Amino acid sequence: MTVTPLPKPVAVAEAAKEDDVGVPVSQRIRERVLAARQRFHANDNIADFIEPGELEALLDEVAGKMSGVLDALVIDTDSDHNTQDTARRVAKMYLTEVFKGRYVRQPAVTEFPNVEHLNELMIIGPITVRSACSHHFCPILGRVWIGVMPNEHSNLIGLSKYARLTEWIMSRPQIQEEAVTQVADLLQDKMSPDGLAIVMEADHFCMQWRGVRDLDSKMINSVMRGSFLKDPNLRREFLALVNNKKS
Repeated sequence: MTVTPLPKPVAVAEAAKEDDVGVPVSQRIRERVLAARQRFHANDNIADFIEPGELEALLDEVAGKMSGVLDALVIDTDSDHNTQDTARRVAKMYLTEVFKGRYVRQPAVTEFPNVEHLNELMIIGPITVRSACSHHFCPILGRVWIGVMPNEHSNLIGLSKYARLTEWIMSRPQIQEEAVTQVADLLQDKMSPDGLAIVMEADHFCMQWRGVRDLDSKMINSVMRGSFLKDPNLRREFLALVNNKKS
């Protein structure tokens, strides 16, 4: 009886690569996400499903698609010196700047034990945030304030890490209500404080640049967790200090 040896892992991997020839990188990434039964909405992070080298290939693919958009807008990119490389510039901007929070892993955050058992209100902000609305891809520019009530079991993180984590969440197509909740969930998971409060104030260009074109409207919203939700005096103290800084 002849026994056929099982293919070696390297051979399987090489065969899989050969099967992927000609398949768009976006499709390969999408298939991995679907196989893992994970969501890939505009404000989700999909870095775990992107393999080394694929982000560069995805940039090429997005640039090609963007060229088609410019063609459909009847823009002569061949003779118009201003738009000859616009497709690639836009692709690079989306993947490595304004939407990079979808494609890169969470920033490394050093956590410290609360050795001194700090349990007083801490406020961080304003943190400048930049995003884009997922409805029109118009800019969202704003500021975020974060209030933390630690307990003896809380992890403390470096001051700059609040800004890095917030930027990681905001650098995706967002709507403000969901973005603030995502920031709160992330910090709650990292620190496990007694209370967490977040306030965001932002200008939305989908209102200022198009639609009603109201230049003065802003959106302000908040998330209150734990002691900030239960203790009205603590909530008033936080909001008063934030409003004082805003003015």
